[in-house]
Amino acid sequence: MESIIVAMIVLAIIGAACRYIYKAKKSGAKCIGCPAGGSCSSTKGAHTCSCHADHAQKTE
Repeated sequence: MESIIVAMIVLAIIGAACRYIYKAKKSGAKCIGCPAGGSCSSTKGAHTCSCHADHAQKTE
């Protein structure tokens, strides 16, 4: 019985994450989870918002 409850909770979390991604993409967000608030202009992997520039500098 516990495994069924745990499975339902995991499925609910995955479902909520998928719904969040779907709604964000539908509203026009190019970088989901980006702190730039949807103003990031990404074109085929070339991100120009500051969040990606900061991450690139940290990994170099």
